Amino acid sequence: MGGGVKSQWLALSITFALATLSASTAISLYLWRKKSKPDCPNDEKIHELEASLKCALDKCAAERRGRTRAQKALREALSKSSYDKVESTSYPMAPIGVVRSCFSTRNGTPRQPLLVPLAKASLMFDPARVPQASLEGLEGYSHCWIIYVFHLNTDIEKLWKHPSQSKFKAKVRVPRLKGERIGVFATRSPHRPCPIGLTVAKLEAVHQHTVLLSGVDLVDGTPVLDIKPYLPYCDSIHGAIVPDWVKVDNVLAIASVNFSKGFSSSLADCWLLVILQEKKSLYSSPDEFQSLIRQVLSWDIRSVSQRSHPVKTKGGRGDDDAEDTIGGESWQDEEACESGGEQNSSNAVYHLILEGLDVSYAIDSDANVVVEKVTFPSRLPSASAVAEF
Repeated sequence: MGGGVKSQWLALSITFALATLSASTAISLYLWRKKSKPDCPNDEKIHELEASLKCALDKCAAERRGRTRAQKALREALSKSSYDKVESTSYPMAPIGVVRSCFSTRNGTPRQPLLVPLAKASLMFDPARVPQASLEGLEGYSHCWIIYVFHLNTDIEKLWKHPSQSKFKAKVRVPRLKGERIGVFATRSPHRPCPIGLTVAKLEAVHQHTVLLSGVDLVDGTPVLDIKPYLPYCDSIHGAIVPDWVKVDNVLAIASVNFSKGFSSSLADCWLLVILQEKKSLYSSPDEFQSLIRQVLSWDIRSVSQRSHPVKTKGGRGDDDAEDTIGGESWQDEEACESGGEQNSSNAVYHLILEGLDVSYAIDSDANVVVEKVTFPSRLPSASAVAEF
């Protein structure tokens, strides 16, 4: 009897253990299946969105490849078209800003940038084309490159003609070669197949849509296409070579710059009128403006023909319109000289327009300059007006 009960308890224990194991296994299998399946409809929605996003990205990539191929084909087609079609030589470019410079006219604008440290200008950007955020970070640089248009070139109408009809000069006269001619691409002449200028300037400050510059060689009203930061590690090339004639500076050197006894009073009178008329100036005082005059006239700003014939009457220079200004990209033009007195170089009087003021000076045969007086000019060329945005 005792043996039978013991056997029954053993059988029940085994049966209970098997049942417990089966229940545990079933529960584990249920939990695994439940975990492997979505908990809610949101998981299915996520999978659908992920699939839709992948499809959209694939489609976008395909469209971009197609657009790139189309643009490449269009460029190739335009490059093969004739010069008679405007599309073959046109690109989507327009001025993004305009320069307000101390140089009211082409005459007197330095032949090189940074030669006149006090030459100030403000570059005013068009807010419609240049958001203020575009200038963020520019203040961290000391200098910048400026790409602009020689908008006052007297021969610019030639560029609208077919190359065979433009009669564009391949060579220009060079001051350092005493008027001898050399290929235009070996110079920085403003008279080029494409009248685009490149200069570097010191970056003084950035205020909203305006950049303040110094050391400029830009005339008032110059349209600007682009600016880029100056990078010394790649923009300054150690060991760069230039022709020997570029290094000759004594041709343009001035021995001395002096001011007449009546200069200070004439400048004071003009400065007072400027203040009374509430005209804005890039200079804070007459003394600073006088220093600008000294720096500008420390180099002979006359053209080759004016140095050869200093008593030439006021007017056009004919072939001299294509004179080069190697080392910089400024003009020397018919506004540069107004002769007076006897037919003697010592009596030649020249006029320089700075900040809208007429600075008259004389220069003798030994390259000594005497600045006589400052007056308000009778007129200013309309092309020198600033187009403000």
